[in-house]
Amino acid sequence: MTAGHSPSTAAPLRGAPAPDVAGTDALAGQVVVLRPTSARHVAAFIEILQHPEVARWWGGYDLERVRRELLGPHGYAVELAGEVIGLVIFHEEDDPDYRHAGVDIALHPDAHGKGLGADALRTLVRHLFTRRDHHRIVIDPAATNERAIRSYERVGFRRVGIMRRYERGADGTWHDGLLMDLLREDFLSL
Repeated sequence: MTAGHSPSTAAPLRGAPAPDVAGTDALAGQVVVLRPTSARHVAAFIEILQHPEVARWWGGYDLERVRRELLGPHGYAVELAGEVIGLVIFHEEDDPDYRHAGVDIALHPDAHGKGLGADALRTLVRHLFTRRDHHRIVIDPAATNERAIRSYERVGFRRVGIMRRYERGADGTWHDGLLMDLLREDFLSL
């Protein structure tokens, strides 16, 4: 992780489709680039996910789990100036009566507090709304992860409610999660 990068202060382009990076399947944010995951990202993902500040929320990722869960068509490496600083993933519910997408993100702690996570999420959310035709997106941080919650609120996500004993933490005990959602019309009107 290289220090010294600062995000653009330009207002995000909300309604426009997430632009492609010429000749690739990558998506360009205001500052970051989301590049489809591949085997070349595994080492960086492991380094990020095993950092103590990240592992607190994303515990238990080893080589096999990273390969199994984070590579493929529903994941992107978050890059800043060509360097991997994190990852974003999404899943889709395809039942037409419940169709929506869910997202998650992890950034190296050196990238925290600079607006880079919000830029990455805005870029992915824009793509899911404008190119994959979702009307609703959810995210479910740990209820005690206030830094992440504030970032998601900057993107436009709203608190829906607490999911009690929702996920097992790295310490082996059950923790509450916060369900947050974002509707297409709310995002496009921001």
